[in-house]
Amino acid sequence: MTAIDERPAPPEAPEERERKALRISWIDLFLWGIRIAAIIVIVFGLFGSISKFVAGEGLTAQGWRDLIVSSLAQGAMYGLLALGYSMVYGVLGFINFAHGEVFMSGTMVGFIAANWLFENGVWTSNPFLAMFLVLIVAMITSTLVAVLVERIAYKPLRGAPRLIPLITSIGMSFFLQYTFGGLFGVGFNTYPPPPEVIAGSVNIFGIDVRSTQLTVIIIAILSMIGLWYFVTRTRSGRAMRAVAEDKEIAGLMGINVDRTIVLVFAVGGAMAGVAAMMWSLLFRSVNFFAGFLPGVKAFTAAVLGGIGNIAGAMGGGVLLGLFEGVGPLLILGGLGIPGVSQLKDAVAFIALVLVLIFRPSGLFGERLGSEDRV
Repeated sequence: MTAIDERPAPPEAPEERERKALRISWIDLFLWGIRIAAIIVIVFGLFGSISKFVAGEGLTAQGWRDLIVSSLAQGAMYGLLALGYSMVYGVLGFINFAHGEVFMSGTMVGFIAANWLFENGVWTSNPFLAMFLVLIVAMITSTLVAVLVERIAYKPLRGAPRLIPLITSIGMSFFLQYTFGGLFGVGFNTYPPPPEVIAGSVNIFGIDVRSTQLTVIIIAILSMIGLWYFVTRTRSGRAMRAVAEDKEIAGLMGINVDRTIVLVFAVGGAMAGVAAMMWSLLFRSVNFFAGFLPGVKAFTAAVLGGIGNIAGAMGGGVLLGLFEGVGPLLILGGLGIPGVSQLKDAVAFIALVLVLIFRPSGLFGERLGSEDRV
């Protein structure tokens, strides 16, 4: 039998190492080409928009301010919904594509509560109590649906390869859509008009802000502060972070991993319920398919901010709202492209692609444990 030569390979010459370091692949050239083209398009678009604004064409200063505030409110809603995606990924390492339908369940049941309160006069006589009750109903509904999805669909697959729960989440998404469509009908349901107390506008530092948008932004800020306190200052929050870092070690240290995973789904569902209330104030119209596009946008926000990063999910949502609301007019409008308002979804997803080309881990990085999660 011929002996196998196990001697180490001779070291490479310095010239060979330099030649390999300077070697650029076609993929690198292609990505750099996209980066340069994106920068050129953005610069020319900004220059065109500024030139139109100086010439008195297009939106006025008040119009731009209104657009920015509206985009911030919508982005805050995306951010709260994105928290569920990031939290589940941070603990279990897969994307819960049924989270959009968890949000939808809150909007549908919240509509029933809002409509009942409106018909009984509570919506107009005591608007703050009515909105608080709708918020609680939406949060409870979304939390229950999220926990049931975890218990029924995901818990039996806890040790399976990550592709299996991913496919299961898509199946649960369709199941929840058509279940709620069968229970509540496939037509659109419209929330009652906002109470008079938040129907007008508020002047803040000389800027007129719609009260509904201001309410949405305040709710988002308070929810994020509450979530931050829960995750960083409570025992349950510390358990969630420990399980996200290493489930096996967390279990050995006495943490109930199964209960902590349920808690992650419950907290994500509660945030989806808050986002459902925000949706009702901003758009009012809901149906069984209302969770699909916001769910996709929220997942985009989570990736944009850095999947697995809670603060990144909220920041990514706000940035996505700005990309979607301001981007078409600011960039495409400056280039003279007609009908830019119809391209807001395309602009949002193109912005995601460009951010990932420049920074593949997302704007705020990624906070995951060192283990390969399943």
